[in-house]
Formats: sequence, C-alpha cells, structure tokens
Amino acid sequence: MLRTLKELFGSLFDPQATTPPDAHTLELATAVLLVEVMRAEAGIGATERAAALRALQAKFALSADEVQTLLAHAEGVAQDATDFHQFTTLLNQRLDDAAKLRVVEAMWAVAFADGELAAHERHVLWRVADLLHVKHADSMAAKLRAQAAAGRTEL
Repeated sequence: MLRTLKELFGSLFDPQATTPPDAHTLELATAVLLVEVMRAEAGIGATERAAALRALQAKFALSADEVQTLLAHAEGVAQDATDFHQFTTLLNQRLDDAAKLRVVEAMWAVAFADGELAAHERHVLWRVADLLHVKHADSMAAKLRAQAAAGRTEL
C-alpha cells in the first residue's frame, strides 16, 4: 500500500521533484490535513480519529489496516510540518475543484465529530479552504452538510 516512509517524505517535500505526486503522496497530503483539524484542539479525541479514518476510507480505496497506517504516518508528518502550503500545493496540482471541495467537507466532518466546533478548527478550515482555492460559499455549504450529518443544527 504505502512505499517506505522515507520515499513518501522525499516525494512530498522535494521542491525539485519533476514527477507529479502519485496517489500515495496525495493520500498522505489529504490525511495530514485531516490530522491538522484533529490537532486544532488540545488532545485528539477518539471520535475525531474515527471520523478521519471513515473519511479516508471513503475517499480512497484502502483497507482498514491501510487507512490506520496512513493516518499514523500523517500524524507523524503533521507534527513536523510548519505550514499547510506544502500539502495544499500537492492537492492543487492534481485535484479538480470538486475533489478539493470533498477534502474540505471531510475536514468539516472531522471538526464536527466531537460535537463541538472550536475556533482553532474553524481557523484551520478557513485557511486550508483558502489555500485550496475553494470558494467561501462552497466551503460554507460543505460545513452545513457536515454539520447536518453530525446531527448539529446550530451555526
């Protein structure tokens, strides 16, 4: 499923890379963004982790074990990351607008998973949606869909 961690990191962070990112690198970039939503609050809760796993399994054709491995790798990468730009750049290179919106909606689903939407989570979502060039209205519609799916009705 995943190449070695070293190869993934090399392809993810090599600014001189001439080949486009492969599916595994895109999976890792997406997973890191989901982790960043989880990390926006103090402590990663089980419900947020489960929501991230569900989102990754729904988005990518991966087994449960592969999704667990992917999320574990993403958590390590997220701890060392200094910004979102390196991940959003990869996604911008390969994803169309609809796919980028699905990433943002998955991030909203993770944010709402614990029943609360923290200010830091909102900030991460706003920042990533902006870097992915997702229109504000589309991001807000994705937020409302994720909010409704989580059973939350208040804004």
